[in-house]
Amino acid sequence: MKIEWNKKYTTIAVYSLIVAMISIVFYLIASEVNLFRIQVGKYINTLQPIIIGFVMAYLFNFILEFYEFYLLKGFFKKGNNKKIGRIIGIMLTYFTVFILLYLFLNFMLPQLVSSIGGLVNDIPGYVTDISESITKLGIKLDIQEEYSSMITEKWNEFVKYIITFATELIPKLGNFAKRILSSIWNIVLGIIVSIYLLIDKEKFLALGRKITVSIFSDKSAKKIMELTQRGDNIFGRFLSGKILDSFIIGILAFVILAITKMPYATLISFIVGITNIIPFFGPFIGAVPSFFIILFVSPVKAVWFLLIILIIQQIDGNIIGPKILGDSLGISAFWILFSLLVAGKLLGFAGLIIGVPLFVFVYSIIKDIVEYRLEKRGLPVETKDYYR
Repeated sequence: MKIEWNKKYTTIAVYSLIVAMISIVFYLIASEVNLFRIQVGKYINTLQPIIIGFVMAYLFNFILEFYEFYLLKGFFKKGNNKKIGRIIGIMLTYFTVFILLYLFLNFMLPQLVSSIGGLVNDIPGYVTDISESITKLGIKLDIQEEYSSMITEKWNEFVKYIITFATELIPKLGNFAKRILSSIWNIVLGIIVSIYLLIDKEKFLALGRKITVSIFSDKSAKKIMELTQRGDNIFGRFLSGKILDSFIIGILAFVILAITKMPYATLISFIVGITNIIPFFGPFIGAVPSFFIILFVSPVKAVWFLLIILIIQQIDGNIIGPKILGDSLGISAFWILFSLLVAGKLLGFAGLIIGVPLFVFVYSIIKDIVEYRLEKRGLPVETKDYYR
């Protein structure tokens, strides 16, 4: 007996089977989420040197391209000379990275540790002085007892939080340093992996294209490679530009804070530089803890600090940022805030860094799909055409 397959119903059955299998897998993962997390963690630990190597290669590639484009372009063009040029470029790249790391460990890190230690030791004295000032101000302004009690209660809660945070800060930093040191072998292996990846990066990219073309149709393969290129442009421009931008802002903040004799200038400029990597809201996120650190020492200087940060933010937003980044985001402040909240909740600080470019990438794909469907139906694609 010959079975006659109906193409339409066979396709429906296959899709139904795929959906059912995906649903079962999702249910198993959701019901055993802790076990799933442990298993994923084991695989990640096993592949940690490879992951570290890929991340290093991707970030260091921007430095390598700079050297190859500006310093080595005219000397090494093809054949063996090109390979020699690549090796020299990689040597210059890692020399630059190690010099920056050396400067940080020998000049920046000791000052940061000293500032944090001094801040932790001085906080109780600062708290006592501010508490006395609040009490005297309440008496001078003749504030009603119920309001005075409420202010005192809220201040005591804030003080308790600050003391707890300061007490736990150094042990947390110690644990972080311990984790870094315990992973030193993985970092060394990651450096070796990154060197091999950078030496033959064109070969690895070509291999990826070869596999893609062999698996997918011409149309799908072209789309996948186009999306890969788009993602690389978005992440590459954003990460390299933001790191350079934040480095400049950190130095600028340190110079201004040192000139104005702000307390803990090194620590605060470091906070401002690191948080500046976060798009749009970074300077304000960094300004909050920095303001309270200075507030403990001098309320007047804390107010001046806010003015300084506002000026730096304007310089960065209107001069430095556009010169380095251009319009690499292309989305409104609302979507930036949305992506920061979601990615930060799911991935922590790493989500605050990569959340925005990841959202921009997904947003661009959705935009392409929407505009394609509108064009197919002969409808306008510009958003302004849909205002009522």
